[in-house]
Amino acid sequence: DRTLKIWDLASGDLKLTLTGHISPVRGIAISDRHPYMFTVGEDKLVKCWDLETNKVIKHYHGHLSGVYCCSLHPTLDVLCTGGRDSAVRVWDIRRKEQIFCLSGHKDTIGSLCTQATDPQIVSGSHDSTIKLWDLAAGKAYSTLTHHKKSVRSVALHPSKYLFASASADNIKQWKCPEGTFMKNVECPRAIINCLAINHDDVFVAGQDNGSMQFFDWKTGYNFHNEKTIVQPGSLESEAGIYAMTFDKTGTRLITCEADKTIKIWKEDENATPQTHPVDWKAAAPGTEKRW
Repeated sequence: DRTLKIWDLASGDLKLTLTGHISPVRGIAISDRHPYMFTVGEDKLVKCWDLETNKVIKHYHGHLSGVYCCSLHPTLDVLCTGGRDSAVRVWDIRRKEQIFCLSGHKDTIGSLCTQATDPQIVSGSHDSTIKLWDLAAGKAYSTLTHHKKSVRSVALHPSKYLFASASADNIKQWKCPEGTFMKNVECPRAIINCLAINHDDVFVAGQDNGSMQFFDWKTGYNFHNEKTIVQPGSLESEAGIYAMTFDKTGTRLITCEADKTIKIWKEDENATPQTHPVDWKAAAPGTEKRW
C-alpha cells in the first residue's frame, strides 16, 4: 500500500505511518550507527529517512527499474541496493553518490547481504546464480552456479562464517570467503521467498504456499513444519510468506504475509522430546546430492 509502518514490538501498537513512495515498498534497512532508515521500492526510488524527524532527507538516483532489496554495510557508511536492472549499486550514504555499479547478473536481483569480511556483498539473482563481490575492487570474484531456479533469498549466519541461499529446487549452504559448497538441505517443492537464521543454529524457510520449515543448521534436519493461518476474509492463496526475520534475541520470528498481516511466532513452551521426537538419520557417505 506504498506506506511504511513503525510498530511497538512489546505492545503490538502502531506508532507511525510514513508515506512517500509511489509504488510498493520492497526493502527496508535500518542503521545501527545512525538514526537513519533506508527504503527501496518499485518506483526506482531509494530514500533515506531521518528517524528523529520522520522525514526523507536524501534520495539516491541511478536505478533504471524497480529496486527489490537493500542492505547496509555493518562497518562502512555504504548502502547496497539491487533490483530489476540486474545491477548491485553501492552508495555513499553521506554524499548521495554512487560508488560502484556492480554489473554481471543477467536477471533481477532478488536478495542482497553485506558483512564486514569478504565477501562483503553477496547477491542472489533470478538468473539462478549467486555472486560474491570484492568491494575494494568493485567486481565479482566468484559466481556460484549450483542452483537451477531463481535465487530468491540469501541469508548470512549471524555467528559463523557461512551463508545459505534458497531457491525453488532446494536450500544450499556455503562457506565464506570463496563460496565453497557445503551441502543441500532438502525441502518440499515450493517457491521459497525468504530465509532467517538465528544464533541457535535454527534456520527457517518461508514459502509461497504459507508453510514454514524449521531446520537444524548443522545436520539440515527438518525438525518442525508450521502452516500459517490466513486472516478471516482472505483467499486461501493469500497465505504466502514474503519476508521473515528473527528479533534481536533470536527467540521470536516475525513474518510478513500475503494477507497483509505481520505475525510474531515464539517457541512452544510445552514442547518436550516426547511430544516432538527427533527422527534423524545421517546420510551414508557419498550419497549426498552435490547439485
